[in-house]
Amino acid sequence: MITTTQAVSSSDQSRAMWLSTIAFTVCFAVWTIFSIIGVQIKKDLGLNDTQFGLLVGTPILTGSLVRLMLGVWTDQYGGRIVYVLVMLSAAVATWLLTFAYDYTTFLIAALGVGIAGGSFAVGIAYVSRWFPIEKQGTALGIFGAGNVGAAVTKFLAPMVMVAFGWKAVAQIWALGLVVMAIVFWFSTKDDPQLAARRKAGLKPEPISAMLVPLKNLQVWRFSLYYFFVFGGFVALALWLPRYYVGVYGLDIVTAGWLGALYSIPGSIFRILGGTLSDKFGARKVMYWTFLGSVVCTFFLSYPATRYVVEGIRGPIEFTMALGFIPFTILTFALGFFMSLGKAAVYKHIPVYYPKHVGSVGGVVGLIGGLGGFILPIMFGAANDLIGVWTSCFMLLFVVVAVSLAWMHFSIIYMEKRRNPELGKPQFFPEADALGRVLPTPGAPAPAATDKRSRPAGGAMPAGAPAK
Repeated sequence: MITTTQAVSSSDQSRAMWLSTIAFTVCFAVWTIFSIIGVQIKKDLGLNDTQFGLLVGTPILTGSLVRLMLGVWTDQYGGRIVYVLVMLSAAVATWLLTFAYDYTTFLIAALGVGIAGGSFAVGIAYVSRWFPIEKQGTALGIFGAGNVGAAVTKFLAPMVMVAFGWKAVAQIWALGLVVMAIVFWFSTKDDPQLAARRKAGLKPEPISAMLVPLKNLQVWRFSLYYFFVFGGFVALALWLPRYYVGVYGLDIVTAGWLGALYSIPGSIFRILGGTLSDKFGARKVMYWTFLGSVVCTFFLSYPATRYVVEGIRGPIEFTMALGFIPFTILTFALGFFMSLGKAAVYKHIPVYYPKHVGSVGGVVGLIGGLGGFILPIMFGAANDLIGVWTSCFMLLFVVVAVSLAWMHFSIIYMEKRRNPELGKPQFFPEADALGRVLPTPGAPAPAATDKRSRPAGGAMPAGAPAK
């Protein structure tokens, strides 16, 4: 790994990090544009919930699938040029969205819009090159806060759509991408490793070499984590406006703003997640993430239920359901825990795979992004098949519970491999109080003793002979 960060000025580091973050914010705002305009398109085309879920999830599919190759190309050719090409391509596709006229053409256009989501793999690899390992958690946490672009769309797009129509939203967002691409190209430099490699006349690694780390099961375990913390975040960012409209009867503007209350902590607190990962370790932050998310999704999963109790004076009826305010608070908390996890997952990658941040980060981002595509479709299908609004949170509960279990038992397995003595019988002094002594590994077994000769505390008196 070429380490040149010591020779890089702090101004270049800051410029690369903050401009990448702003660019990712703009890209993410475009990537989630269907969370708002999709509601109007659903009404215009008379779509059911499954069709709506597919429509809002299609850009997420493209943005996920292209992440692996974009990450590899970033490692090979540098993040600066790849980032600009991604933004310009997404801008063209978003503008062409306004010419769609039926469900099929909307799906095709949505595939093109999804290119914007590939910017994450590019930015992660580009930003990580500017910072030493001990600072990458914070730097990547700041970059990942660009997820707040989902909140930008939820705040601004409803007002633009109400005033000028959904096509104006697509056109304005496309122009924003073009402007950002121009600013990024003329305000940033090639990353230090790319510059050093070009100066030394070295060729980039072939794609086959960059994909070697993908054979490790650990990479796919990280991918499952990201499937929940990022894929679940994107899925809810797309789904919550629809949920608020359907469950609480809100208008689209209010529903969009409330959806942003989930998106903001799920983005801004990613910075905190990166800082905590640098300070306490990414593993500990992942435990906080999964345990907090298990609690939140458990309560969010509980459906509105009407009970009838046979009372003394006759039946007593009452209903248990999450009200509007508790629901909003719980989604806010869920977004907070997800934000910590998003930063912690990507803190692992430069540490374990410093030479392949693009390829490993690309495949982790790919799986996470697929969560953002698959989950909205499953949310809609669950609504159509089961008919329970909270089924989306039931599904998320299962995903996070499996992730927590896999992580915990994998850590136990790794600790036993690293320290084989942990798998052997252990000596517990507390057992002596129960009348039996467990031998210390490798030591001879103690002579048998008569438990009746022991005092109440369980210990033999000093100098007392064994019988």
